Amino acid sequence: MTIVADILVGLVALIHLYIVVLEMFLWTSPRARAGFGTTKEFAEQTKTLAANQGLYNGFLALALVWGLVASDPTGFQLKLYGLVCVIIAGLYGAATASKRILLVQVVPGALALIALLLAR
Repeated sequence: MTIVADILVGLVALIHLYIVVLEMFLWTSPRARAGFGTTKEFAEQTKTLAANQGLYNGFLALALVWGLVASDPTGFQLKLYGLVCVIIAGLYGAATASKRILLVQVVPGALALIALLLAR
């Protein structure tokens, strides 16, 4: 179960690294605008805010990656912290921005958290 948990944690980290790229570097691109449902004008006006948000997603990914490479108990604690933060941020985002965040962020985070706890 530890391998399954680590794979799921790694996938959640990759999702957040992808979000970092979209929000920090590709925010005004057609791909990011389509993914986030924004217009070209809105994307241009909010690119600094999106980059800041992307940085926070990078911190979440960093906690998860660090948790994967650190030995226990630190590794477990970082993975637990990172996944709980991902889930809470996703729930807030789903409530305030888009229900799609439930599928993209909350479900993978919750599955990884369940696997992590079962592996313990």
